[in-house]
Amino acid sequence: TRTTTTTTTRMMMSAMTPKSVAGTSVGARAHHAAPDEGLRGRARRSGTTTRRVVQPRAQAVSQEYAMNENGVLMPTGKYCVNHAETVRRKTRTVNVGNVKIGSEHPIVKQTMTTSDTRDVAKTVAEVIRCADAGAEMVRITVQGMQEAKACVEIKNTLVAKGYNTPLIADIHFAPKVALLVAECFDKIRVNPGNFADGRKKFENILYETDEEYEAELAEIEEVFTPLVLKCKERGVAMRIGTNHGSLSARTLSRFGDTPMGMVESAFEFARICRKHDYHNFVFSMKASNPLVMVQAYRLLSHEMYKIGWDYPLHLGVTEAGEGEDGRMKSSIGIGALLLDGLGDTIRVSLTEASELEIEPCTRLANLGMKACAENIGVKGGFEETVRDFKSFTRRTGDLPVQKADDAIDFRNILHRDGSVLTAVSTKELASEDPFYRSLGAKLAVGMPLRDIATSDSILLSEVPAASEEKALRSIRRLQEIGVGIVVPAAVLKTTPLANSIALVTVDEIGAPLPGGAARMAVTLDGTETAAQIKAVAASDAVMVLIKTASSESRLHSSRRLAEEMAKAGAKVPVIHHMFMAAGDKSDIVIQSGSQVGGLLVDGFGDGVLIQYTGSDAAVTTDFLRTTSFGLLQGSRMRNTKTEYVSCPSCGRTLFDLQEVTAQIQEKTGHLPGVAIAVMGCIVNGPGEMADADFGYVGGAPGKIDLYVGKEVVKKGIPSEEATEALIELIKENDRWVEKEVEEVSA
Repeated sequence: TRTTTTTTTRMMMSAMTPKSVAGTSVGARAHHAAPDEGLRGRARRSGTTTRRVVQPRAQAVSQEYAMNENGVLMPTGKYCVNHAETVRRKTRTVNVGNVKIGSEHPIVKQTMTTSDTRDVAKTVAEVIRCADAGAEMVRITVQGMQEAKACVEIKNTLVAKGYNTPLIADIHFAPKVALLVAECFDKIRVNPGNFADGRKKFENILYETDEEYEAELAEIEEVFTPLVLKCKERGVAMRIGTNHGSLSARTLSRFGDTPMGMVESAFEFARICRKHDYHNFVFSMKASNPLVMVQAYRLLSHEMYKIGWDYPLHLGVTEAGEGEDGRMKSSIGIGALLLDGLGDTIRVSLTEASELEIEPCTRLANLGMKACAENIGVKGGFEETVRDFKSFTRRTGDLPVQKADDAIDFRNILHRDGSVLTAVSTKELASEDPFYRSLGAKLAVGMPLRDIATSDSILLSEVPAASEEKALRSIRRLQEIGVGIVVPAAVLKTTPLANSIALVTVDEIGAPLPGGAARMAVTLDGTETAAQIKAVAASDAVMVLIKTASSESRLHSSRRLAEEMAKAGAKVPVIHHMFMAAGDKSDIVIQSGSQVGGLLVDGFGDGVLIQYTGSDAAVTTDFLRTTSFGLLQGSRMRNTKTEYVSCPSCGRTLFDLQEVTAQIQEKTGHLPGVAIAVMGCIVNGPGEMADADFGYVGGAPGKIDLYVGKEVVKKGIPSEEATEALIELIKENDRWVEKEVEEVSA
C-alpha cells in the first residue's frame, strides 16, 4: 500500500526536507512547515516578509514514501547502486579538454586559483604549481571583461609552456563574460542561484503565483540559452553548480534554503541544456555544512535515477576552512559520498595555497577508487528500514545512570552531544601533568579538572602494577572528575581495577564482571548476528564499541548493525572505535572523516575512539583527541571550539584571506558554539554564510562589512580596524567570553 506524508523534517542548520503529499510537488507544500523550520531560510534574510506560495509546479522534484512490509515508512527508489556495498554509480562521460569525467574513468582532482586573474603571469605560475602538484583541472575566477580577456593570454601562455591542463571559468552574475571566455576555456561553471542576476541585488522577492514563478524562469532561459549553444558548438563542458548559501530568491520562496531547493535549482538549468540536446555537463551541490551537502547530493542522485539521467557529479564541501578542520569537514562530506559510489571529480576547498588542496584531494580520490574497485561492503546485502536518506534524524543512546551503591559518579563517562574516548598507555598515565593536558583537562594546583574538550573516558590495554604509584594516582584523579576507565575484561581478571568499566565480547555477556569492575561495555566487530545484538540490547552495557574487523567495511557493516539494533530495541550508546595500525596524521583525518563521519551524517553513533598503534611520532594522544572532537563538530554534534566558515579564496578576494583568517582565529578561537564566516567577497550573497552567527566579508578594497547572520550591520570598516570591530560585535550580541589563562606547570 502506497502512503505519503506531509511532515517536514528540520535538518541541522536549516536544511529541512519537506516530503510530497499525494503526488503534489513538494515545493507547493513547503509553506505548511512551522515558521522556525520550513521558512527559516527566508526569515533570516533582511527585510523579508514571508508569505505562502499557493500554486504547485508540475516539474518540481518530488519525494515519495511508501510503507514497507514491516510497516515502516521509507523513501521509494534509491540514491546509490547498493546501500550495502560500494559500487560506482554509472554515468555518461563528460569531456573537459583532454580530461574525461565519468564512471568509466578515474576520479578527477581539481583546484582553484587565488591570484588576481588580470595578473596573467601570477595566474599562469599558480596554474603550473597546481598542475605539477597533481591537479587535473584548474578553475579560475572570471568576474568581468578584463578577466575574460586575460584568460585568452593565460591559456595561450600555458599551452606555450607545455601545459594542457583544462581550465574552468568560474562565473557569477555575468552571462556575457561566460560567452566570451567559452571561446578559450574548456569548461564553464555557472551558479544557478545568481547566473542571471547581473545587478547582484540579493533581493527577497515573493512569488505568489505560478505565473510569476514561470515568468522569471523564461527570462533565465533567454539569458542562459546562448551559453548552452556556444558550449555545444565549441565542445566546451559545463558545471551546473548549486550552492546552499546562494539559492535565488525565486527558489527560496518555494523551497526555502533546503537540499530540495538546491536540486530543483540545478534541474531548471539542466532542462534548458537538454532542450538543446547539450549533455556535456556535470552537477554539484555544495554546502559548508557536511550534513546538508551529503543530503543534497543523495537527493540529486535519487532524482536522476527516477528520470533516467546519468550526469557525473562534482563533489565538494564549500568554505571548509583550513588545516585539519577543513580537511575533516571535506572528508566527512566527500568521503561519505565516495563510499556510497557517488562522485566523479572532487575539490577540497581549503583556505590555503591552491596547490596544497591536491594532497588531501588525492587521498580522498584514492579512497573512493579503492572502495569501488574492491566493492567493499556486506556481501549478501541487508534491508534498510531505519535510515532515511532524504531527512536527517539522529539515533541517541541512553546515557549511564547512577546506582545507589556506586562508589564514584558514572554519569559523565559519556556526553549527551557526542563522546570522545582516548586510548592511553600506562607510561602516559605516569607522566601526570602532561598526560592530563593531552586529555584536554585543565590543571588547578596540579589537579586535573574537566574542560569543554576533555576526553570523556579512556581505554587502557593494561592495568598499572601496584608499584606504579603515579599511574594509579592518575586513574583515581580521573575517576574523581567523572572520566570513565574502560579496560578489557580479560585484563581485569588478572589485574583488577576498582570502579573500572569492563570491556567484554558478545559471548561474555551474562558472565560475572571481573573483580573491581562496576560497569560493562561491549565490543563489536560488525559481524554479529541478530541474536547476538538482541543479547546486547538485553544487557546493562553502558556503551558498545564498534571496532570493525579488518575483513569488513566499517560503513556498511555498521549500517547493518544499526538495523539490527533498531529491530532489537537497543538503546545503548554506540562508540565508533577506529583502530589504525599505520598511517600518518592526514590518513587518520581522511579515514576517520570518511568512515566514521559517513555514519555520523546518517545519525548513527554517539561518539568516537581513534586508536593508533603506528610509528609516526607526530600522531600524539593530544592529536587523536582533538581530531576526534573535530570529527564530532564537523558532523554537527558536539561543539567544543569556534566554528569557522572560511572561503578558500579566489581572484575576487578583497584581502589576504589566509592572514586575516589566522588573525581572527587567534583572537576568537575560544568561543565554542559561535560560528564565524570569513569571506573574501559577497559574490554568492548573504546566504553564503547560512551556517554562521557572524560574518567578516570583503566589501571593497581595504573595506570590510560585518554581518549578524545574513544581515549586514556595519559597512565599510577599514580592514585594519575590522578584527576588533568583529570582537565588539560579538560582545554586543552577548556571545563573547574572556579567554581563560591556563595554569603553567612548575
